[in-house]
Amino acid sequence: MLDRIRFCDLLPPRVLGDPFGLAAAGDDLLHADPARALGAAHDVAARLNDSRRAAGGPWIHAGQIQALVLLTAAAAALLRRFAADRNPGLWRAARLWLEDDLGRDAVAALRQALDARVRPPAAAGPDAPTGADADADWLLPLLLLGLAGGNRALDPVRDLIDDAPLRARPGYARAWPSLLAYLGRLPAFDAHVDSLAELLVLPQRLAPDDLLAQLLRAHEAWSPWLGDDAPPLLLAAGVLHEERRARFEGAGAAPEISFAEAAAPTAGAPAASRDEEHEAVRYSHDREWMPSLVLLAKNTHVWLHQLARRYGRPVARLDQVPDEELDEIASRGVTGLWLIGIWQRSRASRTIKQRRGNPEALASAYALDEYRVADDLGGEEALADLRRRAETRGVRLAGDMVPNHTGLDGRWVVERPDLFLGLDHPPFPAYSFTGEDLSSDPRAAIHLEDHYADHSDAAIVFRRTDRATGHARYLYHGNDGTSMPWNDTAQIDYLNPAAREAVIQEVLAVARRFPVIRFDAAMVLARRHVRRLWYPAPGEGSDIPGRAAHALSQAAFDAAMPREFWREVVDRVAQEAPDTLLLAEAFWLMEGYFVRTLGMHRVYNSAFMHMLRDRDNAKYRRSLKNVLAYDPAILQRFVNFMSNPDEATAESQFGKGEHYFGVCALMATLPGLPLIAHGQFEGYTEKYGMEYARAYRDETPDAGFLAHQATMIFPLLRERALFAGADLFRLFDLIDDDGDAQEDVFAHVNGRDGRRCLVLYNNGPATLTGTLLRSAPCRNARGDLRTGTLAEALALPDAGAGVLRLRDPRTGFTQEAPLAEVRERGLRVTLAPFECRVLLDPVVAGRS
Repeated sequence: MLDRIRFCDLLPPRVLGDPFGLAAAGDDLLHADPARALGAAHDVAARLNDSRRAAGGPWIHAGQIQALVLLTAAAAALLRRFAADRNPGLWRAARLWLEDDLGRDAVAALRQALDARVRPPAAAGPDAPTGADADADWLLPLLLLGLAGGNRALDPVRDLIDDAPLRARPGYARAWPSLLAYLGRLPAFDAHVDSLAELLVLPQRLAPDDLLAQLLRAHEAWSPWLGDDAPPLLLAAGVLHEERRARFEGAGAAPEISFAEAAAPTAGAPAASRDEEHEAVRYSHDREWMPSLVLLAKNTHVWLHQLARRYGRPVARLDQVPDEELDEIASRGVTGLWLIGIWQRSRASRTIKQRRGNPEALASAYALDEYRVADDLGGEEALADLRRRAETRGVRLAGDMVPNHTGLDGRWVVERPDLFLGLDHPPFPAYSFTGEDLSSDPRAAIHLEDHYADHSDAAIVFRRTDRATGHARYLYHGNDGTSMPWNDTAQIDYLNPAAREAVIQEVLAVARRFPVIRFDAAMVLARRHVRRLWYPAPGEGSDIPGRAAHALSQAAFDAAMPREFWREVVDRVAQEAPDTLLLAEAFWLMEGYFVRTLGMHRVYNSAFMHMLRDRDNAKYRRSLKNVLAYDPAILQRFVNFMSNPDEATAESQFGKGEHYFGVCALMATLPGLPLIAHGQFEGYTEKYGMEYARAYRDETPDAGFLAHQATMIFPLLRERALFAGADLFRLFDLIDDDGDAQEDVFAHVNGRDGRRCLVLYNNGPATLTGTLLRSAPCRNARGDLRTGTLAEALALPDAGAGVLRLRDPRTGFTQEAPLAEVRERGLRVTLAPFECRVLLDPVVAGRS
């Protein structure tokens, strides 16, 4: 029905005028296709904003236009339904009421002004409206004008419904109150309100200044009586949600790790509540080598350039990496080498990056043509050579995957455009695509939106044109909803089962070449974020502008994406490439979900870097305690790091002094997987862009810094098996003489195969003294929360005398304490500012 309603039949332009094409767009504004309706609203908003440009605004958004149109259409549908089902004589009775109240002459003048179908007498014929229909044709617009006129929330779009031409008509000012009084005498269906009048004005009464709230209230109050005639009020509500939602660049402060809710990715988006207690526990099994993995990241092209400079010989391909370099990497305790940017990259991305000012730039490492080793790195044969030589030294290679998107001219964009999210028309009328064709493929042309190309705006789509047919499709750029779209990428549609299967096949192909796979921005492919970004629930809006028009009910979404994509990936890899460690870059408090339920072997723990850098020690200690109380097994699946390719260098965040060495030792001794950034060991200061072909700072390794790490850090990395698990991990408070916990001190016990260690680190500028006695509550295998003493955690004898001796083999520091005292009152500890002790293999001497 809705696509047969014309908005000009509701608010007739013959009376009000139509300077901004509102009525002319009426057929589209009420079209059954939400995308077409939204596009029409954008057109009207653009015309209205053009008229206000000289005055500097205020600017109007499409959601406000849609709200006006759909609230008006819904009120009209409600009145028509009431007349059809409950009171066939409604319109005649309303006219007679007005004639009694205002007089016949005033009513006749109003009718003449408002009846859009009145024509000269000579034009009258058998189709001219008569009786009740004729009364409805002018009374309905009169009611709707009155309803809109009293709505303060519509003030920003008052230009579109200005009733100034009618105000001079006799009786107009009194007509709306009179009709409202008449409707106040009529029952309102079976609704829990006193009258039809109260039902009509209920949304305005409950939310007089809030269009979004009015749409939601109108949906709740009116839709039950409208059935198939109900306009899509939730569509407009979703669009308003999008337009109001704040978007901020950057992640801000790291949230405390907890398990009560899933974090919102932006400050403007509501948190998605989640009860993880009812999420299935489905950890993936670790192969024997996985717990001890220490991963070193290398931006491949930059690394090769640095190696060539260091060793004085050509190193441009993977098979040219010197054996001496691999020996050095292995000697430091590193057992995994993550090669960033080894795949064949997008040509269009390279063009875009070079035009941003760096003529040497490569394409982004995350804007891919396809998953084959780049030609300039030597291809698959060069990778096989490096893999063989690394594995003989106990070092496994890790590869990146970017499953969210491809390069905007990637092979799939050319050959399989159906796998991508797209439209047959631009989502916004201001978009234009008249610039350079970025495609070198004869089958398809690729054009960035003009304003993205000249850096004046950030369009959400680009245009792909089939050169053979001329058919254009507007594909979305990759986007996580927190900042600007990634303009050199094309977003894969994860509601398309063919797209999901195609990506899984690529994952399996990569797994046959890499025993470790890191998935970039993995969280955006969780069902809740596919929903948040691309297919929101009706009325909720999306974090991607314009996607509210593509809202889906929960049932429709579940039918299209019935399983978590990542759970399917994990299961398929376990079957077809079982000796593969899957590592997810995931944030937004989804870390536990990714390993515990989706089955990833490892997941990023960005809280480690942010909180320890900022010395937000109490917050990080609470995070550790929350994990231990919820499920300690999560802890051994965290990836802890002091920098990563998207962050500032470790040197700039932690320096090269005691703060660095303390946090690095903590990273080396906590459960999980330590990730070492490119240049971290060497003390490099340059942050390498994902498009860099080489380093731009002429840096050499800091010999003194490396030598100190050889004493303080590398021995710990070589002992990773002792620290990697969480079964024996216990966290302690250092309690001062007043009974308060010293929040700057991290103290934990861990062990394996009969060995134990005690790690102490003061991440603060003051000397602290206290006692270690009882551990933080930790949930055991039976689901019970338990605490224990330090003596129990260290597996000390539970009876007898003797002296406990603790020693840090890196420094020779030794501490002794009477065994009985440690059992009963704990261990007394004093730590200087930023002091770290790693006390291995406690010994009890002189035991009687």
